Amino acid sequence: MLILRSLLFNVAFYLNLIGWLILLIPTLVLPRRIFMRGAKLWAVSSNWLLRVLAGTRVEIIGREKIPPGGILVAAKHQSLWETFALLPLFDDPAFILKRELMWIPFFGWYTWKGGSVPVNRKKGSQALIQMMARAHEEAAHGRQILIFPEGTRRPAGAPPAYKVGVSHLYRSLEVPCLPVALNSGLYWPRRQFIRRPGTIRIEILDPIPAGLPRDAFFQKLQDEIETASNRLLAQGRRELGLDPASKPANLSKA
Repeated sequence: MLILRSLLFNVAFYLNLIGWLILLIPTLVLPRRIFMRGAKLWAVSSNWLLRVLAGTRVEIIGREKIPPGGILVAAKHQSLWETFALLPLFDDPAFILKRELMWIPFFGWYTWKGGSVPVNRKKGSQALIQMMARAHEEAAHGRQILIFPEGTRRPAGAPPAYKVGVSHLYRSLEVPCLPVALNSGLYWPRRQFIRRPGTIRIEILDPIPAGLPRDAFFQKLQDEIETASNRLLAQGRRELGLDPASKPANLSKA
């Protein structure tokens, strides 16, 4: 049954994605706000399919902690799921992503239309400077800058691997940082076909005020996200009937 439901969801998810990619073509010449509404509707429809076909629900904890205006959002990254599921939580989000993603037909056009902040990783420190300048411009317009501090998806329960770029961005933007913890990797494991029934939980933590020293911020951000994410993982493992002592690799193969 698990395999069948996962198959049905994956087929429906990608058909739904293709449909929205076509439906949103006219928004490329319309104001960005209209495109963002469409993108959020796609995210909502994807979560609806996940609940109906795979039996995977979503619980948002701490939504009231999201401050208004321009902020930096730093989220745990365990799955493809959060790359779209975070969209409806924020008024006008802008993702920081690899520049190469913007070259993909259709998908890349929409990341451009959505005002995403590209990063050219081959340029090293120059890429960091360019990213901060662009992010600063977007935050000044009241947008929420979304970044995955580890840079890539990590298996559920894997040791943290945060990049220092998030601390440089925090100091540059001079806005509060909103940490986001989650346990999506248990239910939508990276590079796996299976979609497990249960409850994906996102927990929005207390904002970290602007102005902390870079090293202090970096340590605080990692401690808070990891502590909350580990708690959510333990809760998810109990729900799934998995042994809490089992190794992360058993849950999500690299």
